[in-house]
Amino acid sequence: MSRLSPPSRTTAVRPTPGGSESAGPRRFLIRGQLRRPLTLTVADLRERWPQRRAEVVFDCATNGPQYHTFEGPLLRDVLDEAGPAFDARRRKDRSRYLLAVTGGDGHHTVLSWAEIDPDFGDAPVLLATAMDGRRLDEAGSQLVVPSDRCGARYISAITGIWVGVCDPPEPS
Repeated sequence: MSRLSPPSRTTAVRPTPGGSESAGPRRFLIRGQLRRPLTLTVADLRERWPQRRAEVVFDCATNGPQYHTFEGPLLRDVLDEAGPAFDARRRKDRSRYLLAVTGGDGHHTVLSWAEIDPDFGDAPVLLATAMDGRRLDEAGSQLVVPSDRCGARYISAITGIWVGVCDPPEPS
């Protein structure tokens, strides 16, 4: 179970002080079938897009319930700036696109564009800039899928996001 605060451009979440930048900010690349690939830091995510808050409960069988609060922009808002190459007027064109997110620890996951698209799933997936009030500048952004019961698709220290078409399977 999770809750996401409603969008607000006038009452953005205020970042809390903290986080060391001594090693330099972590960067990640958004690439693929886009009009404008982006290279971003956690600070970019915090400064360029409205911040949302998601209160998340992981209820995994192995560790029991764990409660966390994440802050960051919506993934779809960030990707909109990169300009996915689909024809936005054609819903079925959008539904062919996948998002592959890779983390610094080697974990990766795949989402469909339809999951985050307002005309389909409208899932409030975040690129976290803070977790439990701690800024993630040094650790790197984290993918947050509030609707997931367990945190398997939460990717830490994002190193890249690829956006592209899923080709149809070959006929048998």
